[in-house]
Amino acid sequence: MRTSIATVSVSGTLTEKLIAIATAGFDGVEIFENDLLVCPHPPEEIRARAADLGLGIDLYQPFRDFEAVPAATLEANLERAERKFRVMERLGADLLLVCSNVSPASIGDDALAAEQLRRLAERAAEHGIRIAYEALAWGRHVNEYLHAWRIVRMADHPNLGTCLDSFHILSRGSDPIGIEAIPGEKIFFLQLADAPLLAMDVLQWSRHYRCFPGQGTLDVAGLVQHVLNAGYDGPLSLEVFNDHFRQADTGRTARDGMRSLIALEQTLRGAAHPAVPTGFAFAELADAGSLSGVLSALGFTRTGSHTSKPVELWSQGEARMLLNATGADPALVALGLDSPDPARAVKHAETLLAPVLPRERAPQDASLDAIAAPDGTALFFCDTAWLGDFGAPGDSGAVEAAGAAGAAGAAVPIEAVPGQITHIDHVALTQPWHHFDEAALFYGSVLGLHPQESLELPDPYGLLRSRAMSTTPVSGAGATDEAAEATGAAGAAGAAEQVRMVLNIAQVGAGDTPWQHVALASGDLLSVARRLRAEHPELLLPIPGNYYDDLECRHDVDPELRRLGVLYDRDEHGEFLHMYTVTVGRVFFEIVQRVGGYRGYGAVNAPIRLAAQHAGHPKMGQ
Repeated sequence: MRTSIATVSVSGTLTEKLIAIATAGFDGVEIFENDLLVCPHPPEEIRARAADLGLGIDLYQPFRDFEAVPAATLEANLERAERKFRVMERLGADLLLVCSNVSPASIGDDALAAEQLRRLAERAAEHGIRIAYEALAWGRHVNEYLHAWRIVRMADHPNLGTCLDSFHILSRGSDPIGIEAIPGEKIFFLQLADAPLLAMDVLQWSRHYRCFPGQGTLDVAGLVQHVLNAGYDGPLSLEVFNDHFRQADTGRTARDGMRSLIALEQTLRGAAHPAVPTGFAFAELADAGSLSGVLSALGFTRTGSHTSKPVELWSQGEARMLLNATGADPALVALGLDSPDPARAVKHAETLLAPVLPRERAPQDASLDAIAAPDGTALFFCDTAWLGDFGAPGDSGAVEAAGAAGAAGAAVPIEAVPGQITHIDHVALTQPWHHFDEAALFYGSVLGLHPQESLELPDPYGLLRSRAMSTTPVSGAGATDEAAEATGAAGAAGAAEQVRMVLNIAQVGAGDTPWQHVALASGDLLSVARRLRAEHPELLLPIPGNYYDDLECRHDVDPELRRLGVLYDRDEHGEFLHMYTVTVGRVFFEIVQRVGGYRGYGAVNAPIRLAAQHAGHPKMGQ
């Protein structure tokens, strides 16, 4: 379908916006009036620039407070409209968006509104222009889309139709099934926006917190399906008011918007996602030498060295870490994802505008393609061939043995060995402050991960916004009870056939600590904790006694948790034990145990961890 986006959705000058929108691959654009008003170029020049860029001007908007007004006001409004029509002719736009009246002076009379809109449509027709009437969610008298449609039908003019906006419909909780009662040819335009679920005035919600489809919680795809069922064949257009988008890089935001429409179209086709990973093949850490001691203390052993690169393979159970000596400051730089079809996964990522990273490799190296995530982390789609790049110290067979159970798609149960780490449970990546929504859409569309609710957690110097995503949906994110139970069962058994990621963003002054962490699973966390407490106490993040005083008031827990520095959480499905190492460079490790069907990430304890990290405790390697 034809794709379009409103200029208000991205930052920059009008000419900068047009270039970014065209570069992202859009077919057309909605010109938001204020962008034209502040532009130094006349409408004719904007029309020519858009044409040179291959963009059609699909809509000019908005025209406000027109209908259901006293007769004297109507004449002034018609004169105002005539002036807009002349601007639109110069601009090359033939569709004007008219929003339902919000003025206290408007009259709650549908017949009057229809009569006046018909007069507007008659005037517009003389200029070859059509009118798309939209119900604003906060309209004075008309705030429901079916109400707007009834008025359009009463007016009965070929140049008057309706504009449907997913935010205005879904934010009010209106049932979109009624869209199918509207003839497709009378739906003149469709505007799309998602939004997080927020309890606030709908006008403020609309003006500041909209986002692209797939970044919020509204069922935009379901609404679009109803519109298509009605026979609509016009553009799918994004209209997003978002404070962060208006400050972010213009080209990047436009590309993210296009990604959202591509993903939406794939959802509407109902095709199975071709790139869902089955587990973590490895986590790669840049390191100048300080992390090998940490991994050794955690129980990892060096099982291989890359045949052509300064990279070491460290393994424990099914958890594999790569240490890359080319980096100075320790940081998580790449993730390997087990994939049943790596080539297909990369091709799918490219269709969603994910940049493929250039990679130098020797002729004998495995052919691994990587894409760049929004925060710069490289994502490799892997089968077991990558293990052949590592010659094991003394016995190359050791590497093959370490990797055989991790073959892509293999459902090999992992035995819980006392004191041993079994696999990577999840990874947490800190996003740049204005890329959080982009990251959620990226991991959802490119990897097929299902989002959980976004949380805001207190940090000593601000807030930490966090959102978990996983390959299996959980309750509240579109999951069936059976899928949710499967998620819990996988966690309880320690199976590695699950990819979980946590996206974090530091807000309000806490942005100088872009920490990343790898969470390592164990079937017997207390044994791991006892060994680390006895042998490497300097490695463990100190937890204040006040935490345990409160914990013991809330739960009947083993007193040994206090001595070992183990944190605790539970939900209705199970229990969660976890502990943290101190930070090395930008990286720290978490060791976790899921008991029963626990589905979370211990978010209730995140403020404790953040405060401890900020408290100035010594960091390993410094």
